[in-house]
Amino acid sequence: MVCLSIVALNPPDSSGQRILKSVLMIRLARFGARKQPYYRVVVIEKEHARNGRPVEVVGTYNPRTNPATCDLKRERIEHWVSKGAQLSDRVRKLLAAPAPAAAAPVA
Repeated sequence: MVCLSIVALNPPDSSGQRILKSVLMIRLARFGARKQPYYRVVVIEKEHARNGRPVEVVGTYNPRTNPATCDLKRERIEHWVSKGAQLSDRVRKLLAAPAPAAAAPVA
């Protein structure tokens, strides 16, 4: 059995060199102890490992609290999406949830 793999490269630029463009993803990186998950929302190259070195950390998500807490830097996420970053399905669901209302000042 013969396996062939095809690598798609971008066309050469004006200097004649081919440039590999990396796709940026906004996804969850798992942290915390065993059976105690805690996630960071990170901007990372798609080909990197789940907990690889991120370009930027843009939020956190803790599913263990009741209700689950989600702290997102929405302005930074919008910035990266405008630059071409793609959202993972889970991060898209977290963004769709309404932002928590600021605590009302006690008078």
